[in-house]
Amino acid sequence: MATLKTLNEPRTPAQVLREARQKDSRDKRARVLSVVDQLIADDEPVTFTGVARAANVSHWLVYAEGVREHIEAARRRQGRAAAGSALADAKEPAGWKLEKQLLRQDNRRLREEVERLKGAVRRSLGQQLDQFGTADLGTRVDELTADNQRLEGELAQAQAHIEALTGQLQEAEDDLAAARTSIRQLIRTENTASTVQ
Repeated sequence: MATLKTLNEPRTPAQVLREARQKDSRDKRARVLSVVDQLIADDEPVTFTGVARAANVSHWLVYAEGVREHIEAARRRQGRAAAGSALADAKEPAGWKLEKQLLRQDNRRLREEVERLKGAVRRSLGQQLDQFGTADLGTRVDELTADNQRLEGELAQAQAHIEALTGQLQEAEDDLAAARTSIRQLIRTENTASTVQ
């Protein structure tokens, strides 16, 4: 029940901004790790600058904790593999080297195309979310306006009721004061009459 209530509570702009930044950070880190894995799969050299450029992230991020270690491990693996493949390259026919180079170029072109398409999808989803958010905010503003008008009406009724009760209280106090005055005069009259007798 508490979870349902939390889901229905409106988020503050600061919370929305913090969540957006956290999501953006997770997306960028995932993109970096994906680029590193792709470079290894394509037998491309893994460098901090190359990864930052291919993932379209800042150099700071590729040196951040949790990302740096992944890149360094990939570089060590490539170093060991390079030593082993030097012997194999000497035995490969020249045509295979050209074929591998063409495949790498194709892979690079396809990766760029995939990134471009991902960017287009991301922008489209962002626009859809922005539109949904605006409509949701409009509905929320309408609800708050209706609540405000209802509360203003209730306040006006309460103030009118208070004024009516204040008038009744004043009349009752006037009646009470008049009754006290009458009782005093009656007592004086009785006292005077009993003194004369």
